Parts: sequence; C-alpha cells; structure tokens
Amino acid sequence: MGGFGRYLAAALAARFASEGMGMGVVLLALERTGSAAHGAFVLTAWMAPHVLAAPLAGSAAARARRPRLFYAGALAGFTAAVAALAALLGRAPVPVVLAVAVLGGSCGPVVTGGLSSLVAGLVPEGPARDRAYGWDASTYNAASVTAPAAVGLAGAMLSAGPAMGVLAVSAALAAALAASLPYEDPGKDPGGSPREDAYEGRGAGPPGKALRPGPGAGLATLWRVRELRAITSATTLAFVGVGALTTTSVLLARGLGRPGAGGVWMTAFAVGALAGSLTLGRMTSVAPGRLARWAMAGTGAALGVAAFAPSVALTAAAFAAAGVCDGPLLTATLRIRSEHAPGAVRAQVFTLGAGLKVTAASTGAALVGLAAGAPAWTLLLGIAVLQLAAAALHLLVSARGRVARVPATGRPAASATAPAGRRTPGGP
Repeated sequence: MGGFGRYLAAALAARFASEGMGMGVVLLALERTGSAAHGAFVLTAWMAPHVLAAPLAGSAAARARRPRLFYAGALAGFTAAVAALAALLGRAPVPVVLAVAVLGGSCGPVVTGGLSSLVAGLVPEGPARDRAYGWDASTYNAASVTAPAAVGLAGAMLSAGPAMGVLAVSAALAAALAASLPYEDPGKDPGGSPREDAYEGRGAGPPGKALRPGPGAGLATLWRVRELRAITSATTLAFVGVGALTTTSVLLARGLGRPGAGGVWMTAFAVGALAGSLTLGRMTSVAPGRLARWAMAGTGAALGVAAFAPSVALTAAAFAAAGVCDGPLLTATLRIRSEHAPGAVRAQVFTLGAGLKVTAASTGAALVGLAAGAPAWTLLLGIAVLQLAAAALHLLVSARGRVARVPATGRPAASATAPAGRRTPGGP
C-alpha cells in the first residue's frame, strides 16, 4: 500500500473512532449510570478543548523535529483516552472521567485537521492533490455513516463496553498506520532546500515579511489571507446549523408522529454527503471557493424544502439532497487551506479551522436545546437560513479583492488591490 493509501486507512480508522464516540459514550453512560445526561457531560468535556487545543496542536506539529513521533503519539494518546473512558465511565469519580475526556479531546484536532494537513506532503500539487482531498473528505463522511451504526450494533449484540472497545481498536490501528507514513519537513521542499513560501504569508502581507510559526501564527494567517478568512468564517457559521441538525431532526420527526424517523433522516444526510464527496467533490475544474458557495447554498435550499415536506419519505429525500450538496464542502475547504496556507503554519491552519467548526457545532447543539420548545419546522428553517447566510458571507468576504500569492520565486503574482484577472481552473 502506497503512502497515500496508508494515509487514507489511518484517517478513516481515526475518524471512525472519533465519529463513534458520541453514541458510544451515551450508550455506556446509560448502561452503567442510567443517565444520558452523564454521557452528555462527558461528551461536552470531550469536545470543549478542540478550539483551544487546535492552535497548540498545529504549532507543535510545525515545530516537531520528528513529525512521525508527534502524529503517532497524538493518536496513541487519543487511543488511550478512548480505552480509559471505556473502563472508567460510570465506575470512577466524575472529575477523573471528565479529566480523561478533556485530555482525549485535546488530541481531537490532530484526528481532524491535523491529519488532513499531511496530504500536501504525500501528493504532488495539481489535480492529483485536489482529488486526494476529495478522498480525504470522503473518510469523514464514511466514518459518520458507519461508526454510529457499528457502535449501535455492537452495543445491541454485546454491550456498550465492547462497543467502546471497537473504537479504541480502530484508534490504535490509526496510530500504527500513522507511524508508517512518510513525512517531510513542512519548511523544506521535497529536495531538502528551504521553501521560500514556508514562512511567507502568501497574500498575507508584503513579500519577505516572515510569519513566525508560533501558536498564534495560524490564527493570524486565517485572518490575514482573504481566501482563508472567507472559508473559515463561512464554514464556522454553517456549522452552527449543522450542530443543531441532529436534535432538530428528532424534534421534527416527533412532530410528524414518527419519532424514529429522525435517525433515518440523518443517515440519509450522511449517505448523501458521502456520495457528494465522491462525485461532486472531485470536480477539480471548479474553483474551490465557488464549489464551497454552491455546496452551502444547495444545502440550505434542500433543508428549506425539508422544513415544509409533508411526509417522512419526502423529508428523507430532501435530507439526502442536502447531504449530497454538503459533501463537496469539506473537499473545497481542504483545497483552499492547502493552496493558501504557508507551509510552516499549514498544520495550524488545518487544526484551527477544524477546531472552530467543532466549537460552532457544539454551540448550535446548545442553542437548539434552548429553543426546543419552538415548532420544529422553524428550527429546521433557521438551519437552512444559516447555510444560505454562510454562502453569502463567503461571497462577500472573498469578493472584496484578490490576495497576492507568492510563488516559488518569492515575487508576488498579483497585487492585493489589483484586478483579479482570469481565474485558472481550480483557483480560488
């Protein structure tokens, strides 16, 4: 198996474990304590550190002299936390369990954006790399489809403890595969010489002004590089709605007298997203910024239709359509980050972007909990509006001008204030 093939296997195994934690922790809490709220508190502790740990994880990845040890070690820590929660939840004191969850959640940014930042070192720049990001995005969607189902099946056939054990084994496999990947110094090109764009903020300021790869460099890059600012702000807004979608689907299904339909709708959304990432997400001839806007606008339109659908079947079809539209968004996001993030802070950009989205999703889940008494169709319509607003926000931010990019020569290709000119295929 080639380097990128091993990477995909590692990413899928790690994200399978991550995606299964929500159901696994809740099932285990119910089984041992009889309280789903206990599981919710543990999940909150698991998710909360993402946005705080993201810049630190990215900075550590950029500074690591032995990146193999860093990534394999982070995934090993993730594995240990999953295994420890399987053993301790409902048996050990609550503060101990929450502390383990916080430590494990701190490894989360490596599982998401951190791993995705490795693609640039495994696949040459160009259409091949764009397709590679499509495959990488599909690992998220495949994990979101299979992990909850596998955990639920293992919990029904055995118990919640072995179900969590399945997640720990998957995470351990990811750590082993990560240790076998080829790694390169992010500050050097494949030939070993220093890369001229490694510490340059491509489009982030005058040529020659260095970006120090400290913990705040990733955040500075996200703000100063227009394309990164546009996609990060837009996807963060969109994920406030995505985080509220699961609870809203349950409330909507209950309102239609079919309480079990919410799970079916979310499965349809996940399957549609997988199909979208494997098809539409591989359209390398479409500029990634435009593809991202189409994805968010299409998702919003489909969810708007679902809000007014009169039957379970039509709602399922609308959710599937929304998933198909949502599928290419992650591929486009990864392509934009790879194209516009300087090499020395690429890992920070990826981890911080992922951390912001996780935090936004948890905020959305909390907001829909507070508004649970409202009619479910209005909540779903609100989620649809957020997707449309995110598409409009991306257009607004990215349309204000084009950011200069610094090619290998170190000279800017265009002025930040100059007319953008004709776009090349795959360009922003």
